[in-house]
Amino acid sequence: MNPCIKRKIIKKHGASFEETEESIASEKKLTVLINGNHLISLFCTPMMIKELVNGLLLTEGILKDKISEDDLQISSGDEITVNINAHGFDKEKSATSRGLGGFTFAQDRLFEKVKDNFSLPAETIKNLFDEFQEKSELFRITGCFHSAAISDYEKILIYAEDIGRHNAVDKVIGGCILNGIPFSNKLMLVSCRVSSEIISKCARWGVPILASRAAATDKAIGIAETSGITLLGFVRVDRMNIYTHPERIAEVGK
Repeated sequence: MNPCIKRKIIKKHGASFEETEESIASEKKLTVLINGNHLISLFCTPMMIKELVNGLLLTEGILKDKISEDDLQISSGDEITVNINAHGFDKEKSATSRGLGGFTFAQDRLFEKVKDNFSLPAETIKNLFDEFQEKSELFRITGCFHSAAISDYEKILIYAEDIGRHNAVDKVIGGCILNGIPFSNKLMLVSCRVSSEIISKCARWGVPILASRAAATDKAIGIAETSGITLLGFVRVDRMNIYTHPERIAEVGK
């Protein structure tokens, strides 16, 4: 499944117009069924579908364990359909359909506070963010993708791009789960603004640091504070905003 297509467009340069071919992001409808029954529909980039479905349903508590290859059937065409054969899932949770925005199941979100000794120098975070942005190939081609990644002290371990910012984070979470990568002592990197839904995904899995090149909302900052997460925004060449728990930034924690 190709994340981009080619399309002829008319491009204006100054006073002139010319026909050219442009890379356009693919957007496909994804429908998730459990035991043949409709659960959710959303729109996504047609790649890392296993990771997306695992990340989303495990984060939201719909499933308790990762989905085995034998229990996951994916069919694709104009739309993508995923059918999961599952016995242990919460039938009481109801979902709102998601386009490119937020999506939550009806539940109160209460998370254990993140407690760890993980800390990084500001320069290390900047270097990891440089690596993160270098990987944003689909964004460079189309200008139409969000990206997310999980990193340890040294390098990016899982990376994903998607037209939906929530999807990108879910893909990274699913990738970690499927590859047996623990979330402790890790840094989540995102290209998007940090909303309450994004920080809640990190709180659910105990990710100690979340860093974004954009801003955070007041509710996201509140959740980060109470969840024990270090929340960073506007990570650039020589700056960052430290919204919560600055002790994980090595220079501040001295």
